[in-house]
Amino acid sequence: MDCDIRVHLDYEVPDRVTLLLQLRAVTDPFQHVTDETLLVPDGCHWRATSGEEGIGERIWMDIDEPLKLSYHAHVSIDRPAHDLARLQATPLFQMNAPDIKYLMASRYCGATGYEDLLDTFSHLSGGAKVVAMRDWITSNLVYDNSVSTANTTAQDTFADRRGVCRDYAHLLIALCRCSAIPARIAAVYSPDISPPDFHAVAEVFLDGGWHLVDPTEMTTTDRMVLTGVGRDAADVSFLTSFGVVQLKEQAVHVQES
Repeated sequence: MDCDIRVHLDYEVPDRVTLLLQLRAVTDPFQHVTDETLLVPDGCHWRATSGEEGIGERIWMDIDEPLKLSYHAHVSIDRPAHDLARLQATPLFQMNAPDIKYLMASRYCGATGYEDLLDTFSHLSGGAKVVAMRDWITSNLVYDNSVSTANTTAQDTFADRRGVCRDYAHLLIALCRCSAIPARIAAVYSPDISPPDFHAVAEVFLDGGWHLVDPTEMTTTDRMVLTGVGRDAADVSFLTSFGVVQLKEQAVHVQES
């Protein structure tokens, strides 16, 4: 599948501020960026640096004028949609150093409070367990952007049974880690997201490799454009501000082409 991505950001910047952005699509064995344009204000200073695990690219930006940024990319996706239920768990002693941290609790993905629920999946393992936990989340949570804030954790989402895509992803990540299955967050674009927006999914380590999974079930792995990965949403935010900025306008459009 080919798709076109267009992002427009318009923020007021009252004083000089440093920003960290993660907007650019990744080129890897499963997707290829064939055309890309990034337009930033003339007066800002910026430089690129690699994303977590060397996947994707972040942009450091030092700016003291309004942030008016436009990003366009054309991406060809050739990512297989594996049958997760058939994938086996990777023995923990085979895990390498870069992946071990994805077994541990992180800022938004705590490791306690799910014991009773996890008992219902104790007869399953590997991908079959991930699928069962994903299906439970899809069936028992309500997509609701009125309850989620920048401080909402997986435990909050589990208690409220409500949230947005990052909350769904955080809860699945937490359940996987509590089941000794490495899991992390992935930031993606997809033409299937309605209303169009930045999207967050989970990624799980099974059969010796990482596999994307969307617990909102809005989209599928073969229709996702990856931009970055991390322990949780703190590592993949499209914009992290080290100072004050004020949103004026923000738009994301992803269209199959």
